[in-house]
Amino acid sequence: MASAIRLLSIDAIQNAASGHPGMPLGMADVAAVLFSKFLRFSVQNPNWINRDRLVMSNGHGSMLIYSILHLLGCISVDDIKKFRQLHSITPGHPEYGCTPGIEATTGPLGQGLGCAVGMAIAERMLAQRFGGDLIDHYTYVMAGDGCLMEGISHEAASLAGHLGLGKLIVLFDDNGISIDGKISLASSDNVAARFASYGWDVWEVDGHDFGHVYAAIASARETNRPSIIACKTIIGKFMRSKENTSAAHSWPFTPADAQEVRESLGRGESKAFEVSTDASALWKEVRERAELEYESWLSKSEQCDKIGELNAAITKGVPESVFEGLDEHFRDLGFAEATRKSFCRALEFFSQRVNNLVGGSADLTSSNNTKASWMKPITKEDFSGSYIHYGIREHAMAACMNGMALHAGVIPYGGTFLVFSDYCRPAIRLSALMALQAIYVMTHDSIGVGEDGPTHQPVEHLA
Repeated sequence: MASAIRLLSIDAIQNAASGHPGMPLGMADVAAVLFSKFLRFSVQNPNWINRDRLVMSNGHGSMLIYSILHLLGCISVDDIKKFRQLHSITPGHPEYGCTPGIEATTGPLGQGLGCAVGMAIAERMLAQRFGGDLIDHYTYVMAGDGCLMEGISHEAASLAGHLGLGKLIVLFDDNGISIDGKISLASSDNVAARFASYGWDVWEVDGHDFGHVYAAIASARETNRPSIIACKTIIGKFMRSKENTSAAHSWPFTPADAQEVRESLGRGESKAFEVSTDASALWKEVRERAELEYESWLSKSEQCDKIGELNAAITKGVPESVFEGLDEHFRDLGFAEATRKSFCRALEFFSQRVNNLVGGSADLTSSNNTKASWMKPITKEDFSGSYIHYGIREHAMAACMNGMALHAGVIPYGGTFLVFSDYCRPAIRLSALMALQAIYVMTHDSIGVGEDGPTHQPVEHLA
């Protein structure tokens, strides 16, 4: 199964004369275990609300997920052959809405991890609201050294640990290599100790040992804390002349390199884009198992009293009836007030009519006026609330909002000062690319905010 991933990856990258072979070659074994033994999904209904999510935070390794999607029958071999080509559904980095089975647009490293934390939060909130028979899935993340170096990884992982997101599992491609060379050139972090300090469970395994990977994932699924599995892998595995070096990351890939991998896997005579009969049969079994799980859930869900309410919650948009009475709510206040106070007044109105609205602020709740009087915050012990205290983590807040919006079932909004939107901008940009239903509340948007000095005046933002 893993060999099929590797062979399709090298064929597509060689055909495109562009791409990143190192990660697909290195993480193929981990991916094979995840899909064959654990991941819950449906090819016939890729948007199934209770599917497990797999976010490719290290999106440059996109051929790994594209290969799997082809092996499962989601995309064609022609799609694989058009990898990294204009107007194809297999772009260089995964794009939400472009390819069936892609959960999020990723590329800027670490964004996928932050996004996945938001998905895991949404899962817990919906599970508490609708019950475990309807919502009870895991969120997996594939992340590399680069993702964990980015600052957003600290913010997101810290929040996930604080909230005890036990259904969040990070599969860390621990290959010790980046573009410039060995990770030791720029980092000497103890990743295991770092994540343990956040309140995560940590496993360290041989990423090429199927049994070790299986045992770690199985254990991670049973804990009530988020988990990171450091999978020690060889970047560019089976590309003997370049494996375990930075050259395997995205070095120009030659026919000789491809043949080297093919021969190392015992497929020296195979043709490009050819999948063996044995591999096809194994991946067909994976798909059939997954569809049985989906159909079982579908059958049980029809007996659940809240299935209609859940279907309404995951439908994008709100009914027109929500706006009835809004004019009367604001008529003849008789006094002037700050727009943020007017926003809070509107929030009091809408939040009791849109019951999947989820608010939050990056430690500026009283200044942003983002919390309606009746809202209660979520906690590690209780996810029945509708407000998130993100702490001073603007970057994570924006990325988590993306994840919640992508998950479906909640409409997230989050607040900070306009000047601090700089800390949110990478995630906001991805939100725009994905056309997500995420609402940003940026208050203190005047250069007249003078008492705090020029650092808090959004001059450039308004220019």
